[in-house]
Amino acid sequence: MTQGRPLYLDCAATTAADPRVAELVMRLLVEEFGNAGSRTHEYGLAAHREVAQAREQVAKTLDATSDEVVFTSGATESNNIAILGLAAFGAAHGKRHIVSTAIEHKAVLEPLAHLAETGFEVTLVKPDGAGHVDAEALLDAIRPDTLLISVMHGNNETGALQPIAAVANGLSEDGPFFHVDAAQTYGKETPVLRHKRIDLISISGHKVFGPKGVGALLVRRRRGKRIPLQPLMWGGGQERGLRPGTQPVALIAGLGLAAELAEKERNSRTAACQQFRTQALAELSPLAPVIHGDPKRGVLPHILSIALPGLDSEAIMVALKHVVAVSNGSACTSASYKPSHVLEAMGLAEDEVAGTVRLSWSHATGEVPWRTIVSTLSDLRL
Repeated sequence: MTQGRPLYLDCAATTAADPRVAELVMRLLVEEFGNAGSRTHEYGLAAHREVAQAREQVAKTLDATSDEVVFTSGATESNNIAILGLAAFGAAHGKRHIVSTAIEHKAVLEPLAHLAETGFEVTLVKPDGAGHVDAEALLDAIRPDTLLISVMHGNNETGALQPIAAVANGLSEDGPFFHVDAAQTYGKETPVLRHKRIDLISISGHKVFGPKGVGALLVRRRRGKRIPLQPLMWGGGQERGLRPGTQPVALIAGLGLAAELAEKERNSRTAACQQFRTQALAELSPLAPVIHGDPKRGVLPHILSIALPGLDSEAIMVALKHVVAVSNGSACTSASYKPSHVLEAMGLAEDEVAGTVRLSWSHATGEVPWRTIVSTLSDLRL
């Protein structure tokens, strides 16, 4: 805990900006505050250079070219552009079928639901009891009229990694477009995202120690041709016409630096998070938790989803609120107090769903008061 506040264990929801990133963002907000679209003076040119550098920084981490990077407000907007932006092409070419999974973030499921209302057919493949979706089940769901397959890389609630490499390997060169929501994995599990058969990748700055309000959509070319995305907004032509509006130079530059730092420090950060996970599992073992996600099939080292049957997640969070900050699911839907659609799709028992909490940390997380946590939760069971 810092300055009387509980220790933050909700890094899957958001992360603190790296001090090096925050310093850059502040400088560009106060000193180099020009509009990147103003090419007639040095202020605008300096801003343009910052945006160009950030675009190259992000592209380099994904083995892409800088003109394949489109800056957005975050992964939610990127997901919407990737999914809704293909609708016109799909309708025009008789491809009105989309394959996804039942454990996607609402930023994917809700755009898909919107398309379903307009005549598209959506197939949602369910996960197994550990939260992993089978690659063959996804590939088997593809039809001649399939426009898109959209699969998250790492689940934001359970940390279960999904087989995006196997899916990419199983897609034909002329098959459906492949979109990956990499909000939880970019900067952590980046190498697999460099697979050239992944057409579209969504990322968020605030999940990788960058600022909130900025992200990117990687739009790879296929056989040298751009993917036929249509914008969701018009006016200004920025970001290759896909995301109009004045570019938030400071935020974009912050994302670029965060991306570069994440790649340079990825191995050490991963090792620190894995060490933390090992300790967490050992310290929590007296509670006999049910752990979601199968390590043999891959789980993110910074997320631990556990169920404590017999205890309600709300009661757990209230009991621990002065000790650690944890959650019981996605930050975007936590205010609704509805059962997690992810856990329900996994087919878990009602008490297991109700008793699940998520702990998520980073390489910079401090010492955890495990003894207090365990004793507090043990008392709840009495």
